[in-house]
Amino acid sequence: MAVLEIEKRNRIAYLRLNRPEAKNAINLELHNALCAAWDDLERDDLTDVVIITGTGDAFCAGMDLKTHVSAYVGASPGKLADWVKLGLGGATRGKHRFPKPVIAAVNGWALAGGFETALAADIRIASERAQFGSFEARRGFHHGDGGIARLVNFCGVGIALEMLLTAEPIDAYRAFQINLVSQVVPHEKLMETAEAVARTILRNDQASIRSAKRVTLDMVGRSLDDQLYREAYAAYTLMASNPTVPELLKNFYEKTDKGRHGVSATRL
Repeated sequence: MAVLEIEKRNRIAYLRLNRPEAKNAINLELHNALCAAWDDLERDDLTDVVIITGTGDAFCAGMDLKTHVSAYVGASPGKLADWVKLGLGGATRGKHRFPKPVIAAVNGWALAGGFETALAADIRIASERAQFGSFEARRGFHHGDGGIARLVNFCGVGIALEMLLTAEPIDAYRAFQINLVSQVVPHEKLMETAEAVARTILRNDQASIRSAKRVTLDMVGRSLDDQLYREAYAAYTLMASNPTVPELLKNFYEKTDKGRHGVSATRL
């Protein structure tokens, strides 16, 4: 049985963490499989959006403490440095500049490194059964794969400290209130909803999508002047060089562009 199930269809790649007996905890085998998958999907010209989810009642319970933590307790500086370069499963750090949109369909428990894996996605959609938790303080350490950075960036210092210091889980509805997830949906509608969001992204010009993602990530931690410059430079460079722009503008002028009204049609 593969620890990571990969399916590709209609420009969407589906990654399913598949260690249900361990709540999809990431052991070395799954870590390596995820890293290889991100590399493959970045090169795959037939894939434009990725949906990641879990098997069973968990999205991911985090790092497999039996195989990972024990290997790093008392580790040498060199071994620690190698780990810091890549992070858990690659997406949390090291491969965090993956250029294509990633949607996390959080089907259940997302804990510790599994929570960080969900946070590393661009869009998070939660099943009503989802639970999120930063449990590391119970084990003698804290997030090290982007959890603190992304919690502060997405939710602010107060929420980050509450989750980190209490080490208590929150449910999907609280996650929605604090901006961790964009939607909470009935469990049986989770993948359907994630696919609908993916198809909406696929409606758009993909060079624009990837540039927008890259620029958004570049905004973090910069001054307003720097943010404005980077946004404008990227936008106008794309406008000048993207070969699809003339045809897309023509379709807009002639009102023949598919899906021009999106999901909220107006007289405009």
